[in-house]
Amino acid sequence: MRATVVVLMLALAGCDGMPDGLGGSADFAAAKGDVVRTSELEGQWVFVNYWAEWCKPCYEEIPELNALDQRGGVRVLGVNFDQVEGQPLRTLMEDMGIEFTVVTDDPQAHYGWEHPVSLPATFVINPEGDVVEARFGEQTEEELVEVME
Repeated sequence: MRATVVVLMLALAGCDGMPDGLGGSADFAAAKGDVVRTSELEGQWVFVNYWAEWCKPCYEEIPELNALDQRGGVRVLGVNFDQVEGQPLRTLMEDMGIEFTVVTDDPQAHYGWEHPVSLPATFVINPEGDVVEARFGEQTEEELVEVME
C-alpha cells in the first residue's frame, strides 16, 4: 500500500514569507541546454517534482508524470535531488525514462518553499502562479489531475 502525505499550503501563502504568485520572472536552466522562463508557465498548472536515481518510488511515478506533462495546460518540471548536472544528468534521465523537462536551477527559491527532505516530492503551482500544495510520496496522474479540478 502506498502512503501519500499531502500538505496544503493555501493557508500559508502570503503570511509567513511565502510569495504570492510568481513574484516576478525567473529563468531556470534545463538539463538539455534550453531555458524555462516563468513567463512561459503563466496560465498553466505546474508540477515541480524532486527525484533521485536511488529513490524507488521516483521510478514508479515517472510514467505518471510523463503522461501528465502531455496534457494541455500542464507543465512538469523535474529537479534532481542530488544536483547531478551535465551529461551524467542527461544519462540518468534517459535511463529512468524521464520525458518531462528537468531543470538544473532549483525553482524553490523563486517560489518560496524549502528544499524537500524526502522523496519523491511534488510542488503544485496553479495557473495564477501560486503554490497551492506540496505532495510527498509517489503520485499518480489521476491524483495530480484531481488537484487541478
